[in-house]
Amino acid sequence: MTSRQRGSGGLKERSGSPPENTSGGLKERSGSPPENSAILDALGSVRDPELDEPITDLGFVTDVEVVQDAVRVRLRLPTYFCAPNFAYLMVSDARTAVESVPGAGRTEIVLEDHHDAEQINAGVANGLGFAGTYGGEAAGDLDRLRLMFRRKAYLARQERLARSLLDAGRTVEQLADLRIGELPDTDEARVYLQRREELGLDVGPEAFLLVDPAGVRVPAERVVATLRFAQTVRVSIEGNASFCRGMLATRYGLPTAAP
Repeated sequence: MTSRQRGSGGLKERSGSPPENTSGGLKERSGSPPENSAILDALGSVRDPELDEPITDLGFVTDVEVVQDAVRVRLRLPTYFCAPNFAYLMVSDARTAVESVPGAGRTEIVLEDHHDAEQINAGVANGLGFAGTYGGEAAGDLDRLRLMFRRKAYLARQERLARSLLDAGRTVEQLADLRIGELPDTDEARVYLQRREELGLDVGPEAFLLVDPAGVRVPAERVVATLRFAQTVRVSIEGNASFCRGMLATRYGLPTAAP
C-alpha cells in the first residue's frame, strides 16, 4: 500500500486492497483503473455551491483510494451540522465527477463526521435524489438552489474581473462597451467565462462583458451601481469561505490554509 499527504487538509491518496462496499451503490467498472491524479482532477471540478471553490482546495477531500476494482473517496465538512442540502449536492457531484473518469466505474463517495452522513451516503449511492432521500423533510429544489448560487458566483467573478480592468486603466464607459473577445487571456477571465457559460450566457467574442445573470446588458450609467452590488456578493462569499476554512482547521487541528 502507498499513501502520501497533500497540503494542510491531510488528503491521502492510496492504492491497495479494495474498499469494503458499505453503501450498496458501487457501479461496475470496465477497463483499467485510473490514476489517483485523474480522480483528484475530477474532484477539483466539484465546488462548494455556496463558496464557489473546489472541494479539493477547501480540504473537504480527505482520502482517495484507487484499487483494481473500486474507487472510494472520503469527504468531510467544516461542521457536524453543515446544511444537508449543501452536503448532498457535494457528495452527489463528487460521485458524478469520479464516475466520469475513464475506468472509474465502481465508485463510492463517503461523507464522514456529519449528522446526516448515513442518510446522504445511502441516498446518493442508490440514486434517490435529495427528495427521495429526505422524503417529506426535503424543502426546496436543489436545482433552484444550485442556480441561485451559480448566479452569485457569476456576479462575484464578474466584479473581480471588472475591478481588475478598471485598475488597469479602463474607464467605466469602456467597460460597458467591452466585448468578450477583447478580454485579456488571464486565469481570472477564464474562470469568469466558465461561470458565465454555466448560466447559459453568451460567451462569443462579440458578446458584451457586462451583462446581468439573465444576460441583459449593463449600460454605462448602471455599471458603478451594478459593481457595487456585486462587490457585496463577493465579500459575502469570501467571508463565508474564510469562516469555513477556520472551522475546518479548528475541528480537525489543521493549520489554517490561505484561500
